Order: sequence, then C-alpha cells, then structure tokens
Amino acid sequence: MDSRIRTMTGAEFPLFAFSHCRDVVAAVSKAGGFGVFGAAGVTPEELETELAWIDAHIDGKPYGVDLLIPENLTVRTQRGMTRGDLAASIPDTHRAFVKALLARHGVDADRPLPDYRRDDPTRPPPYQFETGEALMDVAFRHPIALIANALGVPPASMLERARAHKVACAALVGAREHAIRQVDAGVDLIVAQGTEAGGHCGEVSTMVLIPEVLRAIRGMRPVPVLAAGGIMTGRQMAGCMAMGAAGVWTGSVWLATMEAETSPVFREKMVAARSRDTVRSRSRTGKPARQLKSAWTDAWESPESPGPLAMPLQGIVSEPAMQRVNRAAEAGNEQARALVSYFVGQGVGLIESVPSARAVVVAFMEEFADALEDMRGFMV
Repeated sequence: MDSRIRTMTGAEFPLFAFSHCRDVVAAVSKAGGFGVFGAAGVTPEELETELAWIDAHIDGKPYGVDLLIPENLTVRTQRGMTRGDLAASIPDTHRAFVKALLARHGVDADRPLPDYRRDDPTRPPPYQFETGEALMDVAFRHPIALIANALGVPPASMLERARAHKVACAALVGAREHAIRQVDAGVDLIVAQGTEAGGHCGEVSTMVLIPEVLRAIRGMRPVPVLAAGGIMTGRQMAGCMAMGAAGVWTGSVWLATMEAETSPVFREKMVAARSRDTVRSRSRTGKPARQLKSAWTDAWESPESPGPLAMPLQGIVSEPAMQRVNRAAEAGNEQARALVSYFVGQGVGLIESVPSARAVVVAFMEEFADALEDMRGFMV
C-alpha cells in the first residue's frame, strides 16, 4: 500500500467507498476500507444529522465526505434564491413531457410527496456556492479524514480549510488536462474516474485514463492517484494498482449491498443487468451521467423529447418524478418498473447478488491477495 495514502487518510486498505448511505460508509470503514459519504443534495442540517450518526457508529475509524460544488454551471443562482425560484423557470413543455411519460406508465405525476424533503420549494437551490460553504462548516466540525469535490477544481476555501484542519483534499477528474489543473490548484489526492463509472463521468476509459493521468502529473508534485470507474472486484483493484494507482475509488458496487439506499426494485434490476445496460445521459441531472438504461432515459432521447435542461434545472424536473416512479414500482405497479433507474456504472454486469457491505470489503481483500499471488508467479 502507498504509505502516502495511509498517512493522509488513515485507511488500512486503499478501498475507498463512495456512498450516499451512512450505513455503507460506517460498515466499509469498520471492515478496513475507507467510507466516503456523498453529500450531494443535502442541507447543512441534514449533513449534520448524517455525520453525527456516522461518528457514533464507525468505532473511531476514518471516513470522508464528498461534496458536489460544480466549478461551472450554466444556470447560476443568486444569494437568497430558493429551489422554488429555480423551479419557476422550468418550461411548461418539460413539465408536460414528464407528466405524459409518467402517465403512460401508470404513475400519477401529481401525487404528493409530503415526506420528500428535497422537493421543498423553500430549500436553497442545488449546488449553490453559499450552501457549499455551509456544508463545509458542518463537515469540518466532524473528525473527517478526507474531503472531496466533484465536477471541477475545489473552491479555494475548501483547499484552505482542508489544510487548516489537516484533512486531505481530493478531486475527481476524467481527463489528463483536468488532473494537471487539480495539481496546480493544490489538491492532495486525485480520483481518476473513467467513463465506465456510474454518475457524472467523462469519455475516457479507466484503463487508458490511469496511465495518462500518471504521466501528465509526473514531475509536477507527488500526488497519489486513485483509480475509479467500473471497479467491482479485488482483481480489478490489483490491476489498477499494477498500472500505478495508489488505490481505488468505488461507488456502484455498494449500491447492491444490503445497507444501500437503493430500492429493492432497483437492486433486482442491477442483478439482472449486463454491462451494456447502462447509458451516459443528461436526462437525470443535466450533465452526462451514467445510469441504468430505462424507459426514462429512452424517452429523453426520443424525437418527442424537449431535450434535457441544464444543471440544476433537470434535476428539479427529474428527481421528484423518479421518487414517484420508485414508490409506484414498490407498491406493485409493473408498468412503473420500466422507468426505474439510478446512477450505476458498467460494472453492474458483475453484480450477481446483494451481500452486506462488510462482505464486499472482505471479498475485495481476498481477491486482491489472490491477484498479487498470481502476479508473483509470473516472476519465477
């Protein structure tokens, strides 16, 4: 293991697990990996609740927080704006398109979601800079060992606060030029994420991206690189580290665990899916994001589609709709199942069951050790 990773984060085994589920984060860290809580879409108050729970259940093991503060947004928000203010700018054509799409699958687009707090029009708009600062206020009050930013160079305040708190600051990249900018900006750790990854991703494969990034930053500063994108097994992890990665950053593999936030219907679809059943689409967030192919993604690519809106407007359109879809599917609506989707990478084809998060960590460790033993055999 790269000693820099252990020094930076305290990780016993360089398996980083990104998850929106606090149970997964705690379970992975306690099993010897390193859990990272994905805080996209939460309020500072909600983040406080989640991190306090993790602190109480992680047995003192290290963990991190991933914030989504985009460097570039087409739709800019102003101080004092609310989610409702942004929602008012969504064209009627898009609202009508979603309503008709849901209706064709037996889903009521007007069904109230009283317990779905993210649709509250009084909430701050998604990805607002001021909200990001408030989220950092919360994160740095907790004993985190790492803070990461997705979609661009971290804000200067994140880098400064991380240094002041002696917390490693990481950033995700999808191309060599992004890695160079991140090193110039001062990040401590790079997550090089290939196009196989679930969620927001670029167009370069993990197999090509890792050596390309390592070559690009060689001679600049000694910044460790974690490999990401389609990594579901310990043997893949060993392969990435053989290319020079200091560890791996994983996400999709945790979606099919017992603790995950995903719905039972989506887990069933993941087990049944193959690697070609994902698509890189703007239909969920407004930026290209890999997700399970479904009637939802198909509809947004059809000639009848008005086209996805820019981020964050597309999310305001899609997320409440997908909540209604998931609830209808869980209630037994077979038509709604066709619309069920979520962010997942091409590694979904390797998902065959729904184990515990701890079992996944153990399997990674065992397969990683087996791969190392096999490689030693080549040296004889």
